[in-house]
Amino acid sequence: MKAILKILCAFFIFSAAPSLAAERWQELPEPLLLPKADKSGTAPVNGIEMYYAVYGSGPPVLLIHGGLGYADVWGAQVADLSKDHTVIVAESRGHGRSTRNSDPYSYDLMSSDYLALLDYLKIDKTAIVGWSDGGIIGLDIAIHHPERLTKLFTQAANSKVDGVIPTVMENKTFATYIEKAGEVYRKISPTPTEYDAFVTQISAMWASQPNWSDDDLKKITTPTAIVLGDHDEAITREHTDYLAKTIPGAKLVILENASHFAMLQDPDGYNKAVRDFIDK
Repeated sequence: MKAILKILCAFFIFSAAPSLAAERWQELPEPLLLPKADKSGTAPVNGIEMYYAVYGSGPPVLLIHGGLGYADVWGAQVADLSKDHTVIVAESRGHGRSTRNSDPYSYDLMSSDYLALLDYLKIDKTAIVGWSDGGIIGLDIAIHHPERLTKLFTQAANSKVDGVIPTVMENKTFATYIEKAGEVYRKISPTPTEYDAFVTQISAMWASQPNWSDDDLKKITTPTAIVLGDHDEAITREHTDYLAKTIPGAKLVILENASHFAMLQDPDGYNKAVRDFIDK
């Protein structure tokens, strides 16, 4: 895995000929710095220590990052939403400042981590804004624990592995994201030398999950927005349309001139899309 990641990043970042001007959807801006949290720490959940931070007051919204990511990716969203919401960010097991154990990764397990965190914070119900793996976790909670949700805004999520674009690892922007994720992991993880072991462990899940049936998706009663950037590198538009058509009452939202990393590329547009859904 380590060799594969290094080869991909070296080839697509350093050997590709530079373009005169990258389109917005090809860029990977640095996240806006998170504001000072009202409360932060780690919560003991399911045999791990899960990092979290809480901002602002008002109706709660939980922001869940994508695979290999970390909470700080939501800097622009926290700054906006915390004006009138209680915003919770956290880091999935093994990601960022959270620990992991030897339990095999699954979306059910990661969903139970987030539900246990909500219990720890004494939050009964929340809206979820989930990106990529975070969106899949949101779908898992909507299927199995709808009583914990008010609304679900799920961006760049898939319900089956064939919803992933097969050439995603050949994409320059995605390769840059993987490289940056490894750099952040080595700076903030409690196990900074174990990035390759972590990637190997979670990759076993990605090989076969998620794998929900139409009937599973049709169980969802939470008001749901199925969201995709119009230049997403990882999830097909066909699969996104399928999710929006299969989940009862789901709203399809296409973010213009944006990719898998829309929250970084167009934070104002992203925040508006979130508010237009969760606040109405």
